[in-house]
Amino acid sequence: MFILRLLAVIVVIAVAGGVVAYLLTRNQKYLRFSWRVFRYSLIVALLVFALMVLERVAVIPL
Repeated sequence: MFILRLLAVIVVIAVAGGVVAYLLTRNQKYLRFSWRVFRYSLIVALLVFALMVLERVAVIPL
């Protein structure tokens, strides 16, 4: 769980850094980078949450 929190902090820093770089340079590649990092991290987060839910469902006895 610690690794997931650490990755979340790194993602937030990367996205914020890309947005700040865009605001300073007005270069679109930094916004594309931030959007791409955000999108992939959201997909990974949803997969992790789905696995957690499946784990809970599998533990419940029928």
